[in-house]
Amino acid sequence: MAFNVQTFKTRATTAVVFVIIMLAGLLWNHWSFLILFSVVHFGCWVEYQKLIGLIDPEYQKITPIHKYGVMIAGWAFMLFMAGGGYTISNLPLHIIGKVLLLVSGVVLPIWLIFLTKDFSVKTLGYSLLGLLYISVSWGLMIGIRSTGLVAQGSHVFLDTGWIIPIILIASIWINDTMAYIVGSFIGKTPFSKISPKKTWEGTGGGALLCVAVVTLGGYYLFNIKDIATLIVISLIAAIVGTSGDLLESKLKRMAGVKDSGQLMPGHGGFLDRFDSLILATPFVWLYVILFSI
Repeated sequence: MAFNVQTFKTRATTAVVFVIIMLAGLLWNHWSFLILFSVVHFGCWVEYQKLIGLIDPEYQKITPIHKYGVMIAGWAFMLFMAGGGYTISNLPLHIIGKVLLLVSGVVLPIWLIFLTKDFSVKTLGYSLLGLLYISVSWGLMIGIRSTGLVAQGSHVFLDTGWIIPIILIASIWINDTMAYIVGSFIGKTPFSKISPKKTWEGTGGGALLCVAVVTLGGYYLFNIKDIATLIVISLIAAIVGTSGDLLESKLKRMAGVKDSGQLMPGHGGFLDRFDSLILATPFVWLYVILFSI
């Protein structure tokens, strides 16, 4: 394929803008983190509903109450997972999320089952899968971010909650990069029919290099002494993250589209950018809850 200067400029520009926005949201404070992933949450939902609608046209007929109600219910779970540092006028955000979650959890099913003529168990099932796939993951991400917040009232005294998310996101990026590089040089054996460009050599080499780079870099460059956590998170990013990429590729193939959306020209949509992180996050949350607190 001939090198296209304009395409390269477009991809490079959008990539730089994306990185700046991500770093600002991740590192500014815990509120910017919540805002960032709230936007990502709704963006993923819009694309998920579009893909499912292409796979099964019946889902395109869902009512606006159904369409947006599940998004609000999922966002309510994110607010529910917010820790003590998230407080508005002395009202903890997780209380607001709990109330909103209870209301949406009662009102939405009643509306869909009893007040909607075109109620379908199948379309409701698609939405429940979306809640598990998207909203639970981003809610658990907020939970991970909240574990490092030490707060009294609305004042945060200590904030280390950004460390684990940064390690995870960096691990996924490093794994993808290393897998691409290794696969480009020595990749010969196809890894999966779902994603023909992936090879066993690239996937395996990328995983090994991801663990090595994240562990050594975290220990020597950033003085993170918890080697076990560095190894576990980078392994999750490499193994589960790759599975997340394949899952989203399968959805796109079933829907007959190349990209899930047009968030970034040349890079795809929200699901394209966050597919690995969506699937890896619950496993990292489980590790944090069981072994790191």
